[in-house]
Amino acid sequence: MSYISEDFDVAVIGAGHAGIEAGLASARLGCRTAVFTINLDWVGNMPCNPSVGGTSKGHLVREIDALGGEMGIAADYNTIQNRMLNLGKGPAVHSLRAQIDRRAYSDYMKSKLEKTPNVFLRQAEITDIEKDGDFWLLTTRLGAVHKCKAVVIATGTFLAGRVFIGDVDYESGPDGMFPSTELASALKKLGVVTRRFKTGTPPRINRRSVDFSGLEPQYGDERVTHFSFDTEDVEVKNTQPCYVTYTGEETKKVILDNLHLSPLYSGKIDGVGPRYCPSIEDKIVRFAEKECHQLFLEPCGEKTDEIYIQGLSSSLPEQVQIEIVHSIKGLEKAEFLRTAYAIEYDCVDPLTLRQTLEFKDFPGLYGAGQFNGSSGYEEAAAQGLVAGANAALKILGREPLVLDRTTSYIGTLIDDLTTKGCTDPYRMMTSRSEYRLYLRQDNADRRLTEIGYKAGIVSKEKHEKLLRKLEMIKDERQRIDSLSIKKTPALDAMLVSRGTTELEKGMKMTEILKRPVVDYDCMKPFDPDRPDLPREIFEQVEIDIKYEGYIDRQMRQIKEMRRLEVKKIPEDTDYSKIKGLRLEAVEKLTKIKPETVGQASRISGVSPADITVLLIYLETI
Repeated sequence: MSYISEDFDVAVIGAGHAGIEAGLASARLGCRTAVFTINLDWVGNMPCNPSVGGTSKGHLVREIDALGGEMGIAADYNTIQNRMLNLGKGPAVHSLRAQIDRRAYSDYMKSKLEKTPNVFLRQAEITDIEKDGDFWLLTTRLGAVHKCKAVVIATGTFLAGRVFIGDVDYESGPDGMFPSTELASALKKLGVVTRRFKTGTPPRINRRSVDFSGLEPQYGDERVTHFSFDTEDVEVKNTQPCYVTYTGEETKKVILDNLHLSPLYSGKIDGVGPRYCPSIEDKIVRFAEKECHQLFLEPCGEKTDEIYIQGLSSSLPEQVQIEIVHSIKGLEKAEFLRTAYAIEYDCVDPLTLRQTLEFKDFPGLYGAGQFNGSSGYEEAAAQGLVAGANAALKILGREPLVLDRTTSYIGTLIDDLTTKGCTDPYRMMTSRSEYRLYLRQDNADRRLTEIGYKAGIVSKEKHEKLLRKLEMIKDERQRIDSLSIKKTPALDAMLVSRGTTELEKGMKMTEILKRPVVDYDCMKPFDPDRPDLPREIFEQVEIDIKYEGYIDRQMRQIKEMRRLEVKKIPEDTDYSKIKGLRLEAVEKLTKIKPETVGQASRISGVSPADITVLLIYLETI
């Protein structure tokens, strides 16, 4: 029996990484926000790898933090190993990655939702969704009906979830949770077109059964770097090593001998899997020439002996998985705690979404995370923040939060999804951004915090902190621009020791810092009046100096792109009536309905000539 329950401004379905950020962003804008989850004990769960960040993903976490999100702070509080990746390359591809205590992270996020004003956390399964005039009606399994002004769907891999292990398959969410089956049917009834994607996880094993003696340890960095620009007094733990091992010829033989038992190859799985995170059986087939594949043994937390085998995702039968694991060095006697599985789930084509992540055909309905066809915790959290903020901003009658690809990796992610779509689970990579010299993780706050403050999702305190930082950067840059360094034997000896030439005469400090092998630290003895500033101020000034020419060139590219981005296209544009557009361009533009000329220019099948025609047309209306 149904009954009328509480009304909300915004309802978020799902409390994974997307749902958490959506709920918090909406609540921070003052909207009464419900966050529904099937199980309160699994808020912010990490059903796949127990880590946050990594190549390009670290950029996303920093950007989420710069916009007032929670993921970076939560990661800092619950880190057990902290490493900066790609330090041998330039700062554009430096990416922070941390091993996380997954249960502690979940507890932190649950507590955050419980204590945040305007957030109403509920353990309830949403089984029906329908439109009632300007409102949405959500019905729970227990019959409660909630009237909402906007809804964010952040169902992750729960929506019509089905797990596959060998010839065994059954309805399930990740980690043995209940799937969301009735909501999947309700969305189809509503008219939301979905498709099937799949992902998978590796086995988990007991630490006591691993022989670490012959394995390569991988420790965290000596100097810890925080994800959040606001993490100051938190002692980030960096105590847990990971270990590296490899598959071998025996592993390969076991997999090939049992390949016919994999649901990936027997035809049982219809869903499309992630291109950049294939299962071990897929790797063995696709890279047949490789003698071995690298695996990482990653701890899942401080209070558990559970170890995650990164790189060994599989859906082969359990007994075959055991044989595979036992064929690997150090794991000959490994004890299973969790069996690997593949999971299929419903998601939408992101081409049906606006850049605000609102459905084009269903006003007030938003999508976020894996529901939108992406993969990864970080991609999900980024979309959740944008979707939740925009749901609230629409209710409040304010300008939406639209991040174009010149502003951020988040903007690139959303633009790729809503403009180009995806045929397999989308994963963020640094190579996806044409502006990555500017869109670095170190300057995320300089790029985005002002935008977040104007949108209302960044606090006054955080904004004022940024202004103080910008002032310090400006003052320090002015100081060293005018600072002359004298030629001395000690300075020349230091320069030669670092592989660069002596000074011919005195030189401006700025010019010396442009040398790749010279940094603030090595110049400290020759700069006695250096002010006592936070390390990040010196890092920002140094990066600005070393990459000034490249950044200036990139900013000119960004300026040109923004010229097209501000040129709006009316929503009711009939492309079939624009003379000079090619037929393919008409079809693509009509289907995707780009919001700006810039977005139109990135649609596959729309040529520069078509854009010229479109610009001429827009001048006439």
